[in-house]
Amino acid sequence: MYSMELDFNIDVAITYRSNSQKARVMTEDWLSRNGFCPICGNVLSHFEANRPVADFICKVCCSEFELKSKHSKNGTIGKNITDGAYDTMIQRITSQNNPNFFFMTHNNLAVSNLIMIPNHFFTPEAIIKRKPLSVTARRSGWVGCNVSLSNIPESGQIFLVKDGQIINKDSVLSNYNRIASLRNIDISGRGWLMDVLRCIDFLENDFTLNQVYSFESLLKSKYPNNQFIKDKIRQQLQLLRDKDIIEFTSRGKYKKIK
Repeated sequence: MYSMELDFNIDVAITYRSNSQKARVMTEDWLSRNGFCPICGNVLSHFEANRPVADFICKVCCSEFELKSKHSKNGTIGKNITDGAYDTMIQRITSQNNPNFFFMTHNNLAVSNLIMIPNHFFTPEAIIKRKPLSVTARRSGWVGCNVSLSNIPESGQIFLVKDGQIINKDSVLSNYNRIASLRNIDISGRGWLMDVLRCIDFLENDFTLNQVYSFESLLKSKYPNNQFIKDKIRQQLQLLRDKDIIEFTSRGKYKKIK
């Protein structure tokens, strides 16, 4: 039977001096012992060191994962997640083998939150470029990035641990399985789909087409050259219905599928 403990093993970091190195070693050790693949439920294995993006792999379904962590006194995740090189991240998320993303917050040497973002929920808009490092920095000119959770739909934010509470493994797998049908959406069409999904996040479980139309001006500002915003909205709703993310209940009315 699967079990998870939230405490870190501090012994694995005893030989390190840097706090950031200690945190990296302890968080990666914790995930390798307690984590699992949210896609198929099997164990995770470490990749070789110094991979550009990915840290772990599931050798059963071959899914790749990047882990980022931060200390948080109040345990909150926040809206932005600090990541690595901007160009590397953009290149990976627009490729055919872009990684899934784990983000962890910890406090008092224990995990407070662990969230997984599936690779097919990433769009370039979710990757925010940071300012280049100053000329006096060791890596002068290097440009990092943040992952913006505000630009990722709620259904693409899957918790394994939330506010110090362990989420049942079956629930995690079920939450992923519910949105797995979106994996085959091409990157060129992913932006519109994620935007409409984010609009639906603001609506109740039962909603109407006119309520989604209320986001027309917002979408128009993002796609100024598109003269058929409402047509595009209906197209994305049809796709989400076909993928069993939402349900058509009657003329102009929809329901989110839980």
